[in-house]
Amino acid sequence: MLHDARESRARTPSIASSSRQSVDQSNSRPGTGYSGYSSSSHPTSSPSSKNRGRALTLTTEGSEASCYTGDYGTYVQGMNVLAAPFLYAARSEAEAFVAFHQLLTRELPGYIRGAMDGVHKGLALVDKVLAIVDPKLSLYLLSKNLSAEIYAFPSVLTLCACTPPLPEVLKLWDFLFAYGPHLNILCIVAQLVMIRNKILESPR
Repeated sequence: MLHDARESRARTPSIASSSRQSVDQSNSRPGTGYSGYSSSSHPTSSPSSKNRGRALTLTTEGSEASCYTGDYGTYVQGMNVLAAPFLYAARSEAEAFVAFHQLLTRELPGYIRGAMDGVHKGLALVDKVLAIVDPKLSLYLLSKNLSAEIYAFPSVLTLCACTPPLPEVLKLWDFLFAYGPHLNILCIVAQLVMIRNKILESPR
């Protein structure tokens, strides 16, 4: 897990250093690289994988083809924030890149298209979920012309990595990677519910 990896790295810098060297050396040899991290060598076998995949389609539906189109590989807003936790916790930049690449191409393909379709679908879900969980708060925000597109865009786009502190982000990401990044929508709604009184009492 990201949080545990960071703690382990802090406790044993010598191991992290040797691991970094071995990774860099293996990457520099011709014909090696990181083919071991391909999706074909790590098939999904979790019992919950089907439900997780189904839930992911709510924010990435129709975006799978983006992995094979010209949109793939283009920098979009928020990529730097998504990369930061991996760079913070990984033993090397190469290891961080592999994890970052897997996140974008397998879990969030709709987030890295030019139009960021997956992000906008996620924002629509925030509005829908909040309306179910807390109708009063939802109506209040909408009465102020505050849809999720206005206040939740950074949180949806970065899986809440934009909200410090970073060590807490690692713990949240451990949860999201274990049960599915789509649950970030519920985490955002939970944050709103936790501060609902402050929002409702706000004069503006």
